[in-house]
Amino acid sequence: MGSTAGTETGEPAGDDKPKKSRAGRNLPAAIGVGLLLGAAVIVSLVTVKEIFIGVVALAVGVATYELSGALKRSAGIQVAFWPVFIGGQAMVWLAWPFERNGVVSAFVVTILACLLWRFRGGTENYLRDISASVFTAAYVPMFASFAAMLVVPDDGVARVLCFLIAVVASDTGGYAAGVLFGKHPMAPTISPKKSWEGFAGSMTAGVVGGWLSLSLMLDAQWWQGALFGAAIVMTATLGDLVESLIKRDLGIKDMGNLLPGHGGLMDRMDSLLPSAVVSWLLLRLFVPS
Repeated sequence: MGSTAGTETGEPAGDDKPKKSRAGRNLPAAIGVGLLLGAAVIVSLVTVKEIFIGVVALAVGVATYELSGALKRSAGIQVAFWPVFIGGQAMVWLAWPFERNGVVSAFVVTILACLLWRFRGGTENYLRDISASVFTAAYVPMFASFAAMLVVPDDGVARVLCFLIAVVASDTGGYAAGVLFGKHPMAPTISPKKSWEGFAGSMTAGVVGGWLSLSLMLDAQWWQGALFGAAIVMTATLGDLVESLIKRDLGIKDMGNLLPGHGGLMDRMDSLLPSAVVSWLLLRLFVPS
C-alpha cells in the first residue's frame, strides 16, 4: 500500500525474469498482497472501528522489528529495541483515549527509557545508537499514531478511508504513469526508477481521489479535497524517497522479506507514515470533529 513503485520510469525487466513487471517486481504477488492488506483494514473499519487500532499496532510492531534489524545487520547500529517496541505500542494504544497527550507522553517516556537502556552498552557508539533509537521511535510508532487518531472522531472511519484513498490513488496513478510514460528521472541518485511523469500521474490521481473522497464522505469543499490530495502526494513521495535514502545508506534493497512482491512491511509503510501525520492535521483543519 506504499508508493515505492509509484513513479517508476518505464524500464523493462530482463527476459530472464518473466514474472516481474516493467517496474522490476512480481506484480501479481504485489497486487495480491496489497489487496489482502487493504481488505484487513477495511474489515477492521466496517466491523468495530477500534480494531483498526490493533491493525496499526501490529503493523508498528512488525515495522519496528524490521527497521531495527536492518540497522543492526547493515551498520551495526544497536537500537534500544524493547523500549522502542513497548513504547511504540503505548503510543498507538494511548492515541485512542488520550489522543495527542497520550502519544506525546508515551514518546517522551520511550526516549527516557532508551537513554537508560543503552547504559548497558557503555560509552562506545552511545550517541549513534540513541540517535537511531529516537529516530525509530519517531518515524514508525509516533507517525503511525496519527493514523490511529484519525479513527477516534464519530466520522473517523471516513477520515481513515480518505487518507487511504489518497495514498492508494497517488501510488496507483504514479505507477501507471511511470511505467507507461516515465522518461525523466526525478531523483536518479536516490530512486532511479522514479520519474517526473510518474509524479505527475501521482498528483493527478491524488488530487482527484482527495477531491472525491472528502466531498462525498466528509462534506468538505472541493478545493479542500484537492489540496488534501496534493498534500498527500507530496508526503507520500517524500516518505518513499526518505526510505530509499535510508536503504541506500545501509546498502540494502528491502527492509525485510515478509510480503511477496513487496519486501518487508516497512517497505509498504514508507509513504503511509508521513501521510498519516499530514492527513490528521489537514482533516482536523478542514473538517472539525
